[in-house]
Amino acid sequence: MDQHSTPSKNSDFQNKIWIAGGILLVIVLVAYLFGTLLNLLLLVLAGVLMSIYFHGCADFFKEKLKIGSPYALILSVTLNILIVGLFFWFVGARLNSQVDELSDKLPQTLEHAKSWLSEKPLGEKILNYSANSLNSGKAGSTIKSFFSSTFGILSDLYIVVLLGLFFTASPKVYRKGVIHLVPTKGKETAENLWDELHQVLKNWLKGQIFGFFFIAVLTGLGLWILGMPLVLTLALVAGLLNFIPNFGPLIALIPAALLALMQDTNTALLVVGLYTVIQIVQSAVTQPLIQKKMVSVPPALLVFGQVAMGVIAGFWGVLLATPLVAIVMTLVNKLYVEKQANQSEEN
Repeated sequence: MDQHSTPSKNSDFQNKIWIAGGILLVIVLVAYLFGTLLNLLLLVLAGVLMSIYFHGCADFFKEKLKIGSPYALILSVTLNILIVGLFFWFVGARLNSQVDELSDKLPQTLEHAKSWLSEKPLGEKILNYSANSLNSGKAGSTIKSFFSSTFGILSDLYIVVLLGLFFTASPKVYRKGVIHLVPTKGKETAENLWDELHQVLKNWLKGQIFGFFFIAVLTGLGLWILGMPLVLTLALVAGLLNFIPNFGPLIALIPAALLALMQDTNTALLVVGLYTVIQIVQSAVTQPLIQKKMVSVPPALLVFGQVAMGVIAGFWGVLLATPLVAIVMTLVNKLYVEKQANQSEEN
């Protein structure tokens, strides 16, 4: 019995991966043709995630303080805005000066890194390859497309905050509106799917917020012990870029390693080692917590989704690729794999 069930489960999981990959490929092709529409949908998804965060905080306050839902929601939004405001009030000036200092130092650190690499045979080859890539314009255009935004970063953030507040204020209106678009026969399935997707996104967001604080605090402490400058800025960058799996930690490492290289090679190696150890610990601690409650996403499929969405949709595509892939996997699992399994059991 067990011998038959194990291959069946493996087969179902492989089918799920292939189907999800196929659907993701179709989404990528359609998104390529309708890039602007996809960008708008990603802003909507970001607004939905903000709404889920506010409601998650409200649920916590409701449970701990024993207060009604409206009051808990008002407390959630007000407290979060107050915390952000106080953070920038007390730390903003220092953070701003550190960011300015970092932007001033980066060109100097890049020149120092170039001279350090040019002294080594392998480093010289890397510099030549980089120079050829930049001269061809391909690398620059790819990087530009990866970090481009829809209407400009400030306009995008304004739209996301506005959508997030609308979704937070009356989520049932939008839920009811989407369910009404589904034929009567599939309304129950649509409601179940909505709840399932909500839970998946909530669990992902919970894990990412925990990961942000985990990475930021450990990075800050490690850099402070090593005597690095601009600790606050580098720690915040590391924490924020943790929202982008695979690529985020590598991007966060670059400015820290370049600044460390300005001091000496040993410090640079220690910083690289610090970031590597933190990522290993984070993978062992927070990733299992996220994956335990989220749909399992194969790493190769996630990388493909990130690269494809980054090329097509820029910054928001890279940032939201993981929840988007998780949504696709959940839809495949609920609408196809589980139905196929039920039909095979009935037969």
